[in-house]
Amino acid sequence: MNPIRRHEMIMEVMLNQKDVTVNELSDKLQVTGKTIREDLSKLEEQGLIVRVHGGAVLAQSDQFGILPSKDPLDKYSDEKTEIALRALAHIEQDDIIALDGGSTTLEIARRLDNMPLTVVTNDVYIISELVPKDNIRLVVPGGYRVRNMLAGPEAVSYVQQLNIQKAFLSSTAVHIEHGLSIYTGDLIEFKQALVSTARKVFAVVDHHKFGQTALRTFASLQEVDVILTDKGLSSETAEQFRSAGVAIECE
Repeated sequence: MNPIRRHEMIMEVMLNQKDVTVNELSDKLQVTGKTIREDLSKLEEQGLIVRVHGGAVLAQSDQFGILPSKDPLDKYSDEKTEIALRALAHIEQDDIIALDGGSTTLEIARRLDNMPLTVVTNDVYIISELVPKDNIRLVVPGGYRVRNMLAGPEAVSYVQQLNIQKAFLSSTAVHIEHGLSIYTGDLIEFKQALVSTARKVFAVVDHHKFGQTALRTFASLQEVDVILTDKGLSSETAEQFRSAGVAIECE
């Protein structure tokens, strides 16, 4: 197993458990404790984890590339609601939109009116939310399940054939140099397919994620048309991103 895949698997475990021991990881990944300790040191250098005696904990326990199984909107719910309302202002009747998996996109789905609209999504929480809204045409790409998400080459291939007008993407982190990034690689190709296919790309991220970097970048800032965030973003940070050519809505 190559180091990048090991790092992804370590982050997957920690997203579920929040903390983990070297022995647990060694057993799960079938590598030596020495290899795990080296992996943890590299992840700590990237600011993703914090080493503790005998193991590690997440450095940013509130930021998830994939939602936890319970209470996905507990963290920063006010900010997510604010961002969702901004997103709704960009959605019109008869649009074809994509809602990437995530807590903020789930909030968008919850607040969508039951109007003629096509929604493409790979998030089972969003699917459950939209099924009762019978005026919304729900399009679900195939794939295998990664907790609340559907992923895999089938989903990517399907999305690449669609005429998506507006894609709303979640991200674990947003950085001037490293763009939009998440912890694991399972969803990278699906997110990239949305970016390359949609006529307009919106990133929906709360202000806590700015200046952060996760393990894998799926889009550069130049591939994003608008970042929708909350009023908690400092004017200095907003100006820094705007100077880099990125449109930001935060007020």
